Amino acid sequence: MTGCKSPLVFDVLCECKVTKARVGKMKLPHGYVDTPVFMPVGTQGTLKGMLPEQLKKMGLQIMLANTYHLGTRPGIDILSKAGGLHNFMNWDGNLLTDSGGFQMVSLLKLAEITEEGVKFQSLNEQKNEVMLTPEHSIEIQNAIGADIIMQLDDVIKTTNPNKDRIKESVHRTTRWLDRCLTAHKNPECQSIFPIVQGTLYEDLRKISVADHMKRDVNGYAIGGLSGGESKDDFWKIVHLCTNLLPKDKPRYLMGVGFAVDLVVCCALGVDMFDCVFPTRTARFGCALLMTGQLNLKKKQYAKDFNPIDKDCSCTTCKNYTRAYLHGIAGDLPVACHLLTEHNVAFQMRLMKTMRDNILNGSFVSFVQNFMANLYPDRSYPSWIQDSLKAVNINLLYP
Repeated sequence: MTGCKSPLVFDVLCECKVTKARVGKMKLPHGYVDTPVFMPVGTQGTLKGMLPEQLKKMGLQIMLANTYHLGTRPGIDILSKAGGLHNFMNWDGNLLTDSGGFQMVSLLKLAEITEEGVKFQSLNEQKNEVMLTPEHSIEIQNAIGADIIMQLDDVIKTTNPNKDRIKESVHRTTRWLDRCLTAHKNPECQSIFPIVQGTLYEDLRKISVADHMKRDVNGYAIGGLSGGESKDDFWKIVHLCTNLLPKDKPRYLMGVGFAVDLVVCCALGVDMFDCVFPTRTARFGCALLMTGQLNLKKKQYAKDFNPIDKDCSCTTCKNYTRAYLHGIAGDLPVACHLLTEHNVAFQMRLMKTMRDNILNGSFVSFVQNFMANLYPDRSYPSWIQDSLKAVNINLLYP
């Protein structure tokens, strides 16, 4: 972490002439990241089922870790003594940490939210309480040493109907951003991304973006989505935010990882994504394909001696059959490893394919063909039709 001249440099290398999709290169303290990029989630400093050296061999450039969980265990003292999470987990690639704010939604029954911060009942010891303030969130993230760190934000579930509470969260998020920026001890090596809030209210999203853009930051996150809202509402907020956010800085859409969402949101101008879905669904025996996913626990795969995907170059597809994976899926630890490797490789291949098509000027054709393969009967959901039409893509029909 020492000797950093600039914690983040972002160059837009190519923009699609039809949509808002673009290819960029982001220089971080631990190396380059090609965008658009999907970042797998290693909640507690480990991508479940994978070793860091395997991820490096696959060419993974950046992954996530969770501030709330790492701050609880192993804690700041051990992380600091280890010289940060990179050393602790033996990972020399880039890291991004969330702020702990999402736990306001996922652990809402255990959380009490005030202007000071969020008070959680400990997941490990029910009698203990954990107070996560903006300052403490940054203190944990400084100890972790992630290349990109997130402000603590006041997260509201998108299905919450109380606009007054949502408005309060927007302004509180900005106030907490200022407290995070003040508390940040490593600005020369770690970039804080503000998080745009406002759930599904366009007027509140505009306020949040305008307030955050007044601060000197290196990138922005779009938060508060993928929380149960309709897809028709989801894409419109993404479209609005990418229209408003600066073009010369990376835009990170938090918590999005389904392949169809990645394709649509790249067309809408998003550069960075993360989600637990690819690794979590692997643990349940599901493998990802361009046409959806395979539940390898189903009996139909018991005598199927094909690889998961003949076009995939991951070691799982090279060496193991669907029949073998059927016999161990969702049961033995090795299945978690093999399917996680494939699903991470799938996400990386999807993002590279999109980058290549943007660079080659064929992104529109890629999107049309991707959707046609995903929906062979051409029964495209209306939200996909509408979102892509908003960026000048008309889908294929017989």
